[in-house]
Parts: sequence; C-alpha cells; structure tokens
Amino acid sequence: MIITLLAIISCFDLSAQSRRNRPIYRNVPAFGVLKVYAGTGISYYMGDMRAKTDLRFLQPHLALGISYRLAERFALRGEFDLYRISGKQEGGPIWYNNLSFRSDNPAGYIGLQIDAFRYNDERFLKPYLLGGIGITRINPKANYQGNWYSLPPLMTEGVAYKRNVRIAVIGFGVSWKYDDRWNFAVELTDNFAGSDYLDDVSTNYPNPTGMSELALALSDRRSELTNLPSGYSPRNEPGNQRGNPKVKDSYGFLSFRAEYLIGTQARRAERRKLRCYY
Repeated sequence: MIITLLAIISCFDLSAQSRRNRPIYRNVPAFGVLKVYAGTGISYYMGDMRAKTDLRFLQPHLALGISYRLAERFALRGEFDLYRISGKQEGGPIWYNNLSFRSDNPAGYIGLQIDAFRYNDERFLKPYLLGGIGITRINPKANYQGNWYSLPPLMTEGVAYKRNVRIAVIGFGVSWKYDDRWNFAVELTDNFAGSDYLDDVSTNYPNPTGMSELALALSDRRSELTNLPSGYSPRNEPGNQRGNPKVKDSYGFLSFRAEYLIGTQARRAERRKLRCYY
C-alpha cells in the first residue's frame, strides 16, 4: 500500500515537472486529441404540418458527444441527441384538415468534422463543416380530448410504417477557445430522415373499414372544426390527399455547445513513458 502511494506521488511529481517545463495542451500533434461535449438549443421541424414561415413550434434539444481528432483539419465524432418536434395545421394553408402532432425522439449518429483551419492555429474563431449518418426513433403523438395518444399503432393512413428511421446529418459551426481545455461552439445542423412519417402524415386518407373509433378520430380531425368554409364536407373522403409523399420529412438543430479536452495522444504517450497509470 505504501509503495503504491509513493508511486502515485512520484507520478504526480514527474507530471507536474513536465507541466512546468512546457504547455501540455498547446502545439501538440493533432492526432489523438480526445474531447467530450454537451449542448442545448432549439429543434425545428420541416414537413407536411409546417408552413414555410411558421416559427411557433420551436422545441428543445439536448446533445452529448465525443470527438477524436484524426488530423489537423479532420475529427471523427459521435453524438447522441434528445429532441422534440411538433407541428399543427392550424393557421396554415390547409388549416381546415386540423391535424397536429408532437414527438419526443432520441437519435444518434457518427460523422466527420472538417475544420477550416489547422488544429494548432491560434485563431479566436474556427469555422467547420460536419456530416454524418445515424438513426432516430420516432414517436408522433396527438392530443385528443385532453390525452396524448401514440399515432403509429393506430395506422391513421392504413400504413404500418417503421419507427427506426435512418438520418443523414449535415451542418456547420463556429468554435472559439476559452482555455487549454475548454472550447465553446455554436452549431446549425439539418437532419434528413429516410421517412415521411415523422409527423404521421404522408399520403392519403384511408378507407375507414376496420379502423378503430380512436384511429378514425385521429386520422381525420376536420369534424372537430366549427368554422369550415362553405362547400367543405365535415369529413374527408377516402383517397383524398392527406400529405405530400414526394418530399420526406426533416428536422434541424441550432445549439450552443461546450467542449472539454480529456487528453491528447502525446500526453497519453508521456504518461506511459513515466509509467503513470493513476
């Protein structure tokens, strides 16, 4: 026990001397720089229930991630997200269909970050691009008579669609250095989904035969309106257009992030050389 304690003290002493002799986290080889980051911001949805100028449904977003630098301008990154998206036809061009949804979804992706400047360049602001592929789990719900109901099991369009959806991520950001360990960044990303059912809306109103009462009520909500224009039936006919299947849904994030440098390949090699394993 005493020998172990002396080894730890010796390790810290050698490490402290090394730190005094040179900066540890400045001008180090870029390869192997390992960082973790966390972020928060807003998510926004683009699909059949969102008008082009509709900013009413901005929702929260959280992110946790890790990055591993491959070269001066390239870093591999993996990220886990929790986000909410929502939409409502009320106030839009097809308000008379009266559909709405909300969805709380997890997502994850792996990708590549491409920096405009070299890692060791002493610049206050460093812009970068990023791209990746991943998966998200969708769970659109609708509020009906004060309760939230999950829509996929109800098959409101007569379709059993997949809830695990592939995504392609592209974006850009700007980071700035606070000190040797901390960086901060602002990031904007678009997430293109391989599904048109993030909002439970894609094609046409289904044949009601065999549908439950709840599924019918949430498939066609026009009957809840009391101010329909003249000539509009209180219900849609089977086969009437409900969504636009030609354009798949997507969502995006605008987030503020804090990055923390765990270590570098040079630092890990130094510890191995000094036999510091504590």
